[in-house]
Parts: sequence; C-alpha cells; structure tokens
Amino acid sequence: MKFIFFLFFIPSLGAETLKVVSYNIRHGQGMDGKINLERLAKIIEKENPDLVALQEVDKNCERSGNVDQAAEFGRLLKMEYAFGKFMSYQGGEYGMAVLSRFPIAKVVRHQLPEGAEPRCALEIKVTPKGWSEPLSFIGIHLDWTKGNFRPKQVAKLVDLKGAVVLAGDFNAERGSNTLKILGDAGWKILREISTKTFPADNPTHEIDFFIERGLPEFTYMERVIEEKVASDHRPITAEISFLNK
Repeated sequence: MKFIFFLFFIPSLGAETLKVVSYNIRHGQGMDGKINLERLAKIIEKENPDLVALQEVDKNCERSGNVDQAAEFGRLLKMEYAFGKFMSYQGGEYGMAVLSRFPIAKVVRHQLPEGAEPRCALEIKVTPKGWSEPLSFIGIHLDWTKGNFRPKQVAKLVDLKGAVVLAGDFNAERGSNTLKILGDAGWKILREISTKTFPADNPTHEIDFFIERGLPEFTYMERVIEEKVASDHRPITAEISFLNK
C-alpha cells in the first residue's frame, strides 16, 4: 500500500494593511470653479483610507464661505483630524490638514523655512492595529515657486526617526535636488512607475508623493486616482501591507 502525502503551503492571510490618501484640494475648488467639499469627500471615502493628508485647506476664509474645512472633512469622513496653519488669510487661516481613523496620540507642527509663503509640515502620531510603536504620518506642502526653498524645507525633515510616511504636494519632481536629499538619506518613494499628478485635467508634472523611511517590512500598491475635476491636482492613494505585523 502506498501512502501519498500532500503538503499545502498556505500564504499568510490578513496581513495588516494601511490605506493612505493624499490630496491637494485647492480650498475645495475644482477645475469647474465650484467649491464642493462633499464631492471631494466622496472621492476620498471611496478609497476607505486609514490616514489622509490634505493640502491647501481653508479655515473660516471668505473665499470658501467661512467654513472650517478640516472640521468639515472630519465630519464627512468620520475621522479625527488636525489642522496646521500656514498663515492668516481672508479673515481666517490657510494651511493643511491630516485625518485619521486611529486615535491621534500627538500632533507636531514642524515650522519650515519660509519661501513665497510660510510653510509647515503637520505630523500626527498614531498606533495602527497590531503595532507596538507609533507611526508618524506627516502632511507635506512645499514651496511652489522657482526659488531654492524646497531643498531647505525638506532638509528640516530628513533626519526624522522611527516609522515615518511623508504625504503630499512636494512641488518637486523625480531627479530634483529636493527629492535627492531624501533619497540619499534612505527615504523611498512609494511609486514604481512615474505618473503625472498635476494639473488634474491634463497632468504634465509628477509632484504628489508618498515617501517613507523606517517602516517595517512591507509591500505596497500605489496609484494616482484619475479624477479630473474636483481639484487642480489628482489625488493619490496607497495600500501598504506589512509582512510581519
């Protein structure tokens, strides 16, 4: 009698994943000239993100109807949020926001060297499911002018420790001095194939990225969402799967 043994190798199921979105929302104004936060929120919600970085966010500014936009996105997406002020503007404040499905344990506003406008990077510390140490998720919106401000701004962040994801509008393309500073220090862009992100209706520049350093072993899928109207940038999203979590 012969005995036949079958060996089954079952891949690990349910590896912990982290879904992230970044979107420069231009204070809610689309390519059609309409300010519509609900439209933007639906685009974001469709991705079911854990963490969101928003750039060009108004807080009680006249041009956008005196709405606290970070708070409104928090309400629409049912997420905790933090707002980082760049400057006072039209009776309110202009800056960026980050949102989280996880409790936000700490908020850090990193003041960056000024360019054409004041700038900061907005960090939240969260502990995703299965993590023993916190993750730093940092919203980025670097200077938009042709001056040499962006390398100085990113240099303020290059030595951050721990598991960090930078998310946002770097206003810098691959091969630029700005991204080279990060690459030389071991930071990795989460995008294998160059994909343009701006302007939304006919993209010619790749300036919106997720860039990480210090994450535990992972694989990822990243894409630029083909949304042409809701803002002047296209949103980006990534699903990061951690292999040993």
